[in-house]
Formats: sequence, C-alpha cells, structure tokens
Amino acid sequence: QVQLVESGGGLVQPGGSLGLSCVASGFTFSSTAMRWYRQAPGKERELVASIANTGGSTNYADSVKGRFTVSRDNFKNTLYLQMNSLKPEDTAVYYCNAPVYSNFNFIDYWGQGTQVTVSS
Repeated sequence: QVQLVESGGGLVQPGGSLGLSCVASGFTFSSTAMRWYRQAPGKERELVASIANTGGSTNYADSVKGRFTVSRDNFKNTLYLQMNSLKPEDTAVYYCNAPVYSNFNFIDYWGQGTQVTVSS
C-alpha cells in the first residue's frame, strides 16, 4: 500500500533553517509529481511547493518563493523541502502529498504530517 512518511520537523528560531524529508513507498515514485502542503491552526491546508516527476520543474507559493526549495531523489524514493529564512507565519503542520494514478483516476495520498514551529 502507499505510504508517505515525513520527518525533519521541529522548533526553530525566526531566520533559521529546517529540512523536511518524505520517504515514499507502494507506488512508482519516479512517475509521480509530488507536493508539499501545510496547515496552520485555524487555517485551510495550502499548497507550498510542487515538483514534477523528473524534478525538472518546480512551483512555489508566493509566500515561500526564494526561501524554500523542493527537490527529490528518485533513487531513494524521497522528497525534500529545504526551508530557509523561516518566519513565524511558516508555523504549521507540513504534509507530503502524492497524486497517484490508478484505474484511470488520480488518488491523493497523504503523509501523517510533521510539525514545524518558528518561534523565539
């Protein structure tokens, strides 16, 4: 079955950096575009970054452009999110997302989430 396991969250001071990882299994990772979402308390889940299956194309939310970098290693079935110049408003639970194509439909799979807290 599809599994997405995030790690790397924690507490960091404003201006600091943090790196997240998401290890995927149960589907063909190298054929699947991947996404990072986040959800802050009392807010809707929002798309933070996406990356094409080859890693050749990436997109970012305006709020994180220039500070976050999404990447992937198709040999390790792992998705990454490097977060620099963190701000208190980046505090949220971060989720790895995989839209997996199956039976002529895309099914969204989610990891369990990892908490990122930016605070002094």
